[in-house]
Amino acid sequence: MDLYEYQARDLFEKYGVPVLAGIVADTPEEVKAAAEKLGGVVVVKAQVKTGGRGKAGGVKVAKNPDEAYEAAKAILGLNIKGHVVKRVMVAAGARIAREFYFSVLLDRSNRSYLSLASVEGGMEIEQLAVEKPEALARVEVNPLEGITPEKALEIAKAGNFEPGLAEKVADVFVKLYEVYKGEDATLVEVNPLVQTEEGDIIALDGKVTLDDNASEVRHPEHEELADKATENPLEAKAKESGLNYVKLDGQVGIIGNGAGLVMSTLDVVAYAGENHGGVKPANFLDIGGGANAQVMASGLDVILGDEQVKSVFVNVFGGITSCVAVAEGIVKALEILGDTATKPLVVRLDGNQVEEGRAILQAAAHPLVTLAATMDEGADKAAELANA
Repeated sequence: MDLYEYQARDLFEKYGVPVLAGIVADTPEEVKAAAEKLGGVVVVKAQVKTGGRGKAGGVKVAKNPDEAYEAAKAILGLNIKGHVVKRVMVAAGARIAREFYFSVLLDRSNRSYLSLASVEGGMEIEQLAVEKPEALARVEVNPLEGITPEKALEIAKAGNFEPGLAEKVADVFVKLYEVYKGEDATLVEVNPLVQTEEGDIIALDGKVTLDDNASEVRHPEHEELADKATENPLEAKAKESGLNYVKLDGQVGIIGNGAGLVMSTLDVVAYAGENHGGVKPANFLDIGGGANAQVMASGLDVILGDEQVKSVFVNVFGGITSCVAVAEGIVKALEILGDTATKPLVVRLDGNQVEEGRAILQAAAHPLVTLAATMDEGADKAAELANA
């Protein structure tokens, strides 16, 4: 789960990371009141989960409450890369002398953590990595040791922070790692981390991504951070049913068991769709090993609720769960859904008890179900039906 900037700021403050005062507001009137409370120069910042806010006009400096009010009028309702601004944060102003960059993230490929740091911050890190790769330090962090004061100083020196300054930022690096570890995050990023004219180090902007798996077990309080208003309703519905579902922009609904099989199915459907009007996969849905009737019904219910879906491809390999259980699950799921199931289903079964499973579907003779012998055949038929 990605957090809004104001949520990241609050977490930073909880762990002792130096931040500026900030107040969230939803109307120009609330923004004006917040500016009056903070006093002096403030910055009105759009709260959207995307980058490039400044370039899009989503960040404005206001010298007084009236200017803050006008800034809010310009920012609220603004569309930034498909995200409509409904809330802003009014942050206290700072006299910035220098801007830096720091982040710590999960490095899945190396099964470790990775810290990125640079004395040159303020610009998009992707741009810095391309234009001046030597300015961006990449330091591996051992998960068993974390970022100790010694490791933080190593990171600062690798990022070209000069003596004196390196010690200052290293202390903040340690605190940011405490946020990362304490909240079970997969990313904690500060861009920019600034030094004020007074010499203070402040996290001026923050980006935090939390591990949903850890949130469910160790951090139930993270549920309060979710923005229900912007959450995709189909993904929310799937989450309530314990399904691994991701909405895509296509016409063929996909159900499979196992992430690898589902990913392969997406590719095969996309390839087959090129011959049938360019139809594409509509979702990723992994029902795992427990393909019983209720799980199958929940999966179909989510997919059929997508208005873009014109057909469904169920691609299951029977392993721990036999094809008999899957076939029975499909039949019972269609009984449970009743008249709400109106779109054609192409079913490909293989593996454990495949012949018995196919026999169950043939005997049921449901008018919406078409059996396919192979994955390629099933993908082609599903794409054909979606295009029809």
